[in-house]
Amino acid sequence: MDALKNAVDYGIIGLLLCLSLWSVAVAVERWLFYRTVNFSQYSNVQVFEIALTKRLVIIGTVAANAPYIGLLGTVLGIMLTFHTMGTSGTMAVNTIMIGLSLALKATAVGLLVAIPCVVMNNVLRRRVNELLTEYKVHHGSSAG
Repeated sequence: MDALKNAVDYGIIGLLLCLSLWSVAVAVERWLFYRTVNFSQYSNVQVFEIALTKRLVIIGTVAANAPYIGLLGTVLGIMLTFHTMGTSGTMAVNTIMIGLSLALKATAVGLLVAIPCVVMNNVLRRRVNELLTEYKVHHGSSAG
């Protein structure tokens, strides 16, 4: 059961933290790209849109799946708590509460990763729409 406890503590939470760092790195890269975009480099609006939305799916995917990864950690932690209670034969309330609170930390970390990713995704997609509108204005309404 120690392997399961380590899987929750280090595996699930570590995975969530890695996904969080990856999403922030993509968001920073995209934001820097949007600040230096040159409309004249792109022949049509479709090519421009592909360049703007590159890698944004990573942030959206992390935002959508981080709560489920956290929930998986919580379920594994609760299973560990019940197994420990069953094998030890004790029903001490403090032992149960400690086990459950530790299990819920995975859900909390999942939400702490997902919420900023949703915000980053929305902000970046809004900027994509603004840049596409600017492109169409710059190239005339027939740019499409």
